[in-house]
Amino acid sequence: MSLLGAAEIRVLAAELDLKPAKSLGQNFVIDGNICRKIVRLAQVSSDDVALEIGPGLGSLTLALLDEAAAVVAVEIDQRLARQLPITVAAHSLRKENLTVINEDALHISYLPQAPTVMVANLPYNVSVPVLLHFLERFPTLRSGVVMVQAEVADRLIARPGTKDYGIPSVKAAWWAQMSHVGAVSRSVFWPAPNVDSKLVGFVRRQTPGDDAMRRVVFAAIDAAFAQRRKMLRSALGSWLGSSAIAESVLVKAGIDPKLRGEALEIEDYCAIANALRDLAIEF
Repeated sequence: MSLLGAAEIRVLAAELDLKPAKSLGQNFVIDGNICRKIVRLAQVSSDDVALEIGPGLGSLTLALLDEAAAVVAVEIDQRLARQLPITVAAHSLRKENLTVINEDALHISYLPQAPTVMVANLPYNVSVPVLLHFLERFPTLRSGVVMVQAEVADRLIARPGTKDYGIPSVKAAWWAQMSHVGAVSRSVFWPAPNVDSKLVGFVRRQTPGDDAMRRVVFAAIDAAFAQRRKMLRSALGSWLGSSAIAESVLVKAGIDPKLRGEALEIEDYCAIANALRDLAIEF
């Protein structure tokens, strides 16, 4: 299997008259070595169905096909979706193991094969929503490695009480254990982005509750961080109707009402959801 380099990427782009679109977060990987590294970090095996979001011109796709039983690639750009099977056929003997879906990743609710691992250079502008969407929709996804903007990576892996801790940190923790597994130079992309990138690894965990609880927990998270600098009794008061109601819920949950949302872990937000249920409080 031959991977794509900078010259091949530029030739393909020229043939397609492709000008990378900032609106779609199109920064294509031009270094085959980094693609192999990402696949290795994700521990992709011959038993895996690998899910790739935004395959672009196919650099990472080819590296995945070299290891996985099958690759399902979701590409929103019609030109790139049409070209990808052609590129794979020219560089790999495993073209039959590739399925390309030309859709917006955020609208995907069904895949022809159940994915087991996600490996992707996620579009910067929708990286967190895409990751959370697929963790919710496809419980067969057990692990993965995604390349995201460095600031996004820092938020995904942040711990309570740190400046980067926020909505992405807590919601991601509902689904999986997140970790930093590497940094990526700007030089491996074409065009080179104006931001740094990092690799985030995840391993699915057993969720702390069912989907009904998740909806309440996520609503509480949104409310707590909507007014990040306010104490929880005030921030949640806007959501629940009054600070007094919020304080009663927090006391029931065993949480100091004077804390801020950034001090709480996912289990604390689950305690808030349980307290709402026990007190029969609707919102």
